[in-house]
Amino acid sequence: MQSLTKRAVVYGLCLVLGLLAVLPNVLPECIAHQLPDWYSQQTLSLGLDLRGGSQLLLALDETTLLQQEHQRLADEAARLLREQRIGHGQISVSDRQFSLPLRDSQRAQEAVQLLQPVLEQGTLSRAFSISAEGSRVLVAATDSHRKALLDDAVERSLEVVRRRLDESGLVEPSITRQGRDSILVQMPGVEDPAQIRALLGTTAQLNFHWVADSRSNAARIQRPLADGSQTLWLEREVAMAGEHVRDAQLGFNAESGQPVVNFRLDSAGTRIFGDLTQANVGRALAIVLDNRVITAPVIRSVIAGGQGEISGAFTSKEASEVALLLRSGALPAPLDVVEERTIGPDLGSDAISMGLTTGLLGAALVLAFMLLAYGRWGLLASVTLSLNVMLIFAVLTVLGATLTLPGIAGLILTIGMAVDANILINERIREESRNGRSPQLALKLGFDRAYRTIVDANVTTLIAVGLLFLFGTGPVRGFAVTIGIGLLTSMFTAIAVTRLLLELGQRRRPQALAELPLQRWLQRLTQKPLNIMRGRVLGLGLSVLLSVASLVLLVQPGLNYGIDFRGGTLLETHLPQVPTDQLREALEQQGFSQISLQELGGDGEYLLRLPLAAEGGHALADAVKSSLQAQWPEAEFPRLEMVGAKVSGQFADVTILAVLLAVTGMLGYLWLRFESHFALAATLTVLLDVTKTIGFFVLTGLDFNLTAVAALLALIGYSVNDKVVVFDRVRETLRAQPGMDWPQVLNDSITATLSRTVFTSVTTALALLPMAIAGGAAVASFAQPMLFGVVVGTLSSIFVASSILYYLGQRRQRLGLAQLRPTDEEIQQQLQLMP
Repeated sequence: MQSLTKRAVVYGLCLVLGLLAVLPNVLPECIAHQLPDWYSQQTLSLGLDLRGGSQLLLALDETTLLQQEHQRLADEAARLLREQRIGHGQISVSDRQFSLPLRDSQRAQEAVQLLQPVLEQGTLSRAFSISAEGSRVLVAATDSHRKALLDDAVERSLEVVRRRLDESGLVEPSITRQGRDSILVQMPGVEDPAQIRALLGTTAQLNFHWVADSRSNAARIQRPLADGSQTLWLEREVAMAGEHVRDAQLGFNAESGQPVVNFRLDSAGTRIFGDLTQANVGRALAIVLDNRVITAPVIRSVIAGGQGEISGAFTSKEASEVALLLRSGALPAPLDVVEERTIGPDLGSDAISMGLTTGLLGAALVLAFMLLAYGRWGLLASVTLSLNVMLIFAVLTVLGATLTLPGIAGLILTIGMAVDANILINERIREESRNGRSPQLALKLGFDRAYRTIVDANVTTLIAVGLLFLFGTGPVRGFAVTIGIGLLTSMFTAIAVTRLLLELGQRRRPQALAELPLQRWLQRLTQKPLNIMRGRVLGLGLSVLLSVASLVLLVQPGLNYGIDFRGGTLLETHLPQVPTDQLREALEQQGFSQISLQELGGDGEYLLRLPLAAEGGHALADAVKSSLQAQWPEAEFPRLEMVGAKVSGQFADVTILAVLLAVTGMLGYLWLRFESHFALAATLTVLLDVTKTIGFFVLTGLDFNLTAVAALLALIGYSVNDKVVVFDRVRETLRAQPGMDWPQVLNDSITATLSRTVFTSVTTALALLPMAIAGGAAVASFAQPMLFGVVVGTLSSIFVASSILYYLGQRRQRLGLAQLRPTDEEIQQQLQLMP
């Protein structure tokens, strides 16, 4: 593996495999049809924000689920108490417990002993706790059983949702579990999910109850008829559960011709239904769907065939939907829409065009800068960058990942950050050549000394990205995946491929390494050490002052929180030739004065911000859309985003946790790799960078949403990356010249890394610049603060981090502590000198 030939073969094979993985994404259809399906269909999926469609986040109603479980058990307990002639009052049922008030408190322990075996049957062992308090018996599900019940309900709901969407004919729906109690449904091509929302929000719990009459001696419940004309008293106990319905189809009554639902029962249901009808001829049997009585026919004779008919003044469409719901099964509990996002196909194609345009322009700017800075060696770096992008797409394709707009943003940022490794390597090689090393030795030492810095810098960034992936949701996770894969592939292309190409080039032209070009102004700037420490008080003081001012701005006026954090609905509308004042007046006349209006830049393009609605954001959004379309039929609504209070609260908690864990994780890693004052200086500097970026959000009024959180965490990783490079050089200088004055060590180290710091910042800024200018509102909250953060992070690496490290180092000197802990070799030497 050490020979050039073997490495060339292995690396070449990796690149060829990457190329083969990417090819299905770019092959013309005429060629793709001639290839095997298992290969041609292995393509990268586009997110809904790029191809259009709708996304629903459904949360299982845990309160109703537990209340139903307690009600079921309460009915069974009441039956057992009646059999033993233990009198009780009205049972109180909630999601926490149910309470049985006994008429005779002396029999409370007897009731507990009677119910105990029922609660411990089979899988319900230790599922419930039972106790007696005076004349009351209290029964509650244990925490473990509540969790198991919720997990089972979510898994069953997943299957029911999948069957319903398959029955509806929806194309390529994606249905996945998210969190402990939610289901994420993505539907490409669906512009208006109202029908799907209604389909998934219907529980479809079908039960058969006897209508209460003189024969009834059980507890009763009141249920309304489907048309709302009256209510019926029914026996609470379920005569037969709807789970025995095997099939249901739309049909028409032979006599009236009205649409009906014909159903068939399974074998167990056929037997149960036959016995019920035989014993209750002349009684009315109510068919109850989601707590509404669809019909209540009188049983005239025994029904033993296992078939029946549900009639209820249906239209054909309603009967077909009821049949679909019954075929696919009932949900164990209602599913509430807590988040909804819809992107029209035109908006998705615009996002693709914007992403490709800004991405290619950013990449072109980076490559042009590398050529200007390093000539043909910049061309070599550009080749490895291109290979890096290819490998990113290859890994994403193989993993079956979905590319989103934030993912494209992550890819663009990766291009800028991937240049860092090439710049580190080139600068190290140049430095070794300048110190009189032979070309071959300069190449070896340059890579060896850059390798450790590259690993440290990338690991700290990966910690932030990893936490973003663990705690982020939706598109933000796509951003994290792209950045993480990009950092790993860039290490391979920069360290392995670039080294191989440089060694091949060095063999052909041994003196080529000494000819690495550099801009003359920067070369003159770094010929003698800069006295950065002379301005340490001014640099650190100004940084602290700006951070304090940012914190004041955070209090008042505060961040402009997006709907991800405060809940609500965003509705984008296109109304050509409609002035802003006219639209605002129309909304106020229709009773929507609480809606804020924002122009998006294009003629007739507006963003409506709807407040968090108690009845659900989609209901308010539908009302606004109907109102506007009634006045302007040409109105279009290419984007809708709705986030409920529950989801927005979770986003806020997770965001705070993610940022804290990111800082803690990187501090921990730096503490392992560096001495404590180095780690503390880096952490304090990053906190100053983050506070100033938050101040930027306040001043610009940008939405602080999940994409903004991605920008903050990426900024943390980028900033720490920058500090690691500088601090690594400080440590190297201290080891090489332990007697050097502490301020001089810092000045020399900053000067030595200045070209790398400036070049990396410039390339990252060039990659972000097109996205910040023309990226649109969707990524503005990412690109613009990141661009600001790159500038702030670069200045803090030069002026702030070194100043903090200077004061912490001075303190260690006063305490008589060494600036560096001894290396393994130094420890061994000390041990050998000991008597």
